[in-house]
Amino acid sequence: MKKIIVFSMIGIAAAVSAFAPSSHSAASSSASSSASSQTSLWTVDKPHTSVKFTVAHLVISDVDGNFKTFDGSMESAKSDFSDAKITFSADVNSINTDNDQRDGHLKSDDFLNAAKFPQIKFVSTSFTSLGDNKYKLVGNLTIRDVTKSVTFDVKYGGTVVAMGGTHAGFKATTKIDRFDYNLKWDKTTEAGGLVAGKDVEITINADFKKS
Repeated sequence: MKKIIVFSMIGIAAAVSAFAPSSHSAASSSASSSASSQTSLWTVDKPHTSVKFTVAHLVISDVDGNFKTFDGSMESAKSDFSDAKITFSADVNSINTDNDQRDGHLKSDDFLNAAKFPQIKFVSTSFTSLGDNKYKLVGNLTIRDVTKSVTFDVKYGGTVVAMGGTHAGFKATTKIDRFDYNLKWDKTTEAGGLVAGKDVEITINADFKKS
């Protein structure tokens, strides 16, 4: 009788072990899942990226400018970038409108106050796919000591393996009211229009390179 019980227990144990996943299989599955959801880091390829802005001048024309020094990164685990976390910054002292006097004025307290607030910063809160390679990028933009939520319209240009790496291209555009950020200079023309318009159009052409 004892032998029957012992053999029965051995048989049950063998059956259970045959259907139980091995620790090796579980580990392999976990590793595979982890690899498929691994976050990738992308950084801006600066020679092929630009941060530009446009402001109305005397109501009748536009003045274009850009920042010569900037940085940016993107983290994403999904192939369509819909979970991307994006950051950007621009060095205020690198502002360039092809006019030294105007650049100096833009760096003063009438506008950006580069001495006290040397960086413009953007940190995303969401990046939503709209289909047809279009996205909505929402995040917090900080200029001077003011932070406000802004929305960029984004066009995804594609991803390519070239020039020693994997590159993803995006064009992001938005418009802000400079008075919202205490860029307070408001001199008017004889007709009453602003010398420098209140609306600032921002365009970022970004080439992100996978690290």
